Amino acid sequence: MTASSDKTRVLTGITTTGTPHLGNYVGAIKPAIAASQDPSVQSYYFLADLHALIKCQDLKRVQQSRLEIAATWLALGLDTDNAIFYRQSDIPEIPELTWMLSCVCAKGLMNRAHAYKAAVADNEESGSPDPDRGVTMGLFGYPVLMAADILMFNAHRVPVGRDQIQHIEMARDMGGRFNHLFKGQFFTQPEAVVDERVQVLNGLDGRKMSKSYENTIPLFVSEKKLQKLVRKIKTNSLEPGEPKDPDTCTLFQIYSAFASVEESAAMRTEYENGIGWGEAKNRVFEYLNAHLREPRERYQALLEDPAHIETVLRQGAERARAEAAPFMDRLREAVGLGRFV
Repeated sequence: MTASSDKTRVLTGITTTGTPHLGNYVGAIKPAIAASQDPSVQSYYFLADLHALIKCQDLKRVQQSRLEIAATWLALGLDTDNAIFYRQSDIPEIPELTWMLSCVCAKGLMNRAHAYKAAVADNEESGSPDPDRGVTMGLFGYPVLMAADILMFNAHRVPVGRDQIQHIEMARDMGGRFNHLFKGQFFTQPEAVVDERVQVLNGLDGRKMSKSYENTIPLFVSEKKLQKLVRKIKTNSLEPGEPKDPDTCTLFQIYSAFASVEESAAMRTEYENGIGWGEAKNRVFEYLNAHLREPRERYQALLEDPAHIETVLRQGAERARAEAAPFMDRLREAVGLGRFV
């Protein structure tokens, strides 16, 4: 099955450096899977394993993360008949396009990238005589790789967090520059899509749920481990019977991210009536466990059948390359690298 050219193209990458957690599910996976089932949208979802090498040189971690993330998306219902689901590293045209874009991208543009500026600022703050200490070319140039991911499939919309808007603007800049230099409309101008309705979940300690804070709740931990983690969620010292504020409570935030509007309203009333923290944690655990039980079973079955995951990803790569390879031929011709005959 090939992609339809008249559909809205939406592209999302998932960096393969960790285990998916509840925050990933609510913020990215759940809305993306819903989009994958929309017949009016052509979705591209890829494991960003080349990006993973920028910050992780642990081969076992990268390999395991690729497997876990692919299994997670499939277990949660990604429609791979409609969506194109592939590994970035299976598309050799993407690194080739990255080089072409690097040759039209101003170094000054990369100097302004948030990740690079943050690394330089950290070095200056620590008193390092070298502002570029520890900065690899992968870190410095990764917005070019991200631009290639987007422009290769001429994505119209790229769902991102606010911190990633800059990279979409850079992709627009590179695509526009290429079009101008080589006198053609090769690339469309992608748009960043920031959904303010998507929640950012807090973790066990009340800060944003993040692997870097080690405060996450992995999506598919065992029932026993899930219960243990929910019980570790930070709460205040209010006693049972005392009214509690659901809007400042991580427990309530996690519950409402999964529950219906009616269920959230009922829990809000329980908070106003002074539900005890032990009871609230039991309710949250039971609700999450019921919600995740069947996907957890599918996930475990998929992990035990990596050959099936490999087949799905290779089929996705074939569909992706059916677009990427002829497009790359056209780009080679445009820059003077086409064949003589």
